[in-house]
Amino acid sequence: MKIVLLGSGNVATHLAKALKAKGEDVVQVYSPNLNNAKLLADLIAAEAVDDLNEVKQHADLYIISVKDDAIETIAKSLKNVSGLVVHTSGTTDINILSSAVKKAGVFYPLQTFSKGKEVSFENIPLCIEANDESQLTILNNLAIKISRQVYQLGGEKRKVLHLAAVFACNFPNHLYALANKILSQNDLDFEIIRPLIAETADKVMGNLPENVQTGPAVRADESTLNKHLSMLTDMPELQNIYQTLSDSIKLTLK
Repeated sequence: MKIVLLGSGNVATHLAKALKAKGEDVVQVYSPNLNNAKLLADLIAAEAVDDLNEVKQHADLYIISVKDDAIETIAKSLKNVSGLVVHTSGTTDINILSSAVKKAGVFYPLQTFSKGKEVSFENIPLCIEANDESQLTILNNLAIKISRQVYQLGGEKRKVLHLAAVFACNFPNHLYALANKILSQNDLDFEIIRPLIAETADKVMGNLPENVQTGPAVRADESTLNKHLSMLTDMPELQNIYQTLSDSIKLTLK
């Protein structure tokens, strides 16, 4: 299958390498920044372009892997292509593509990606959607080549999944950053808390998170909660987060 990749960020980079490793022919990489396009294209022996008018018109598959607010613009530039056009967004409706191209779909990998950290794509859930069965079959056949977890999800369920992913991934990571802020302001190293983070994550691999919740809010330890809040007096934004999350934990116990 000849594939054109439109985007050169974290998702595009990992997806391109996974497809290449399974023998797919990624023939072209587009990015408005030619250097970024070249960096990825060189990894997979593809052509790099920075002009949408230079995108090949007769590939089998076009994967749009860019910021959500840029998807529609790129899709409109592909109105004359003959192949299937998909995006990798968790929240963007398939109709954004359907209104611009003949064949539309979604190819959404549920994972957090960083260019500098390798991931095994076979363990990443891939959520696919298409406008008809033939296009869905094409995406399914491609997805099962690179992942052992393929899900056919309609747009609304995919959006719910993405929302849940923000709660499960983005928010906890931000809380790690806030924990590091508290530690560093008191001459403590983040390294000391890494084993706690690892154990917390490991617990939910075999249990529902609400069944393994610990801490002062679960114990209704108001004395400790109040002490912590008083320690955050000079950081009212963290104090507010602490109170909100503690109240939320309490509510789950009722």
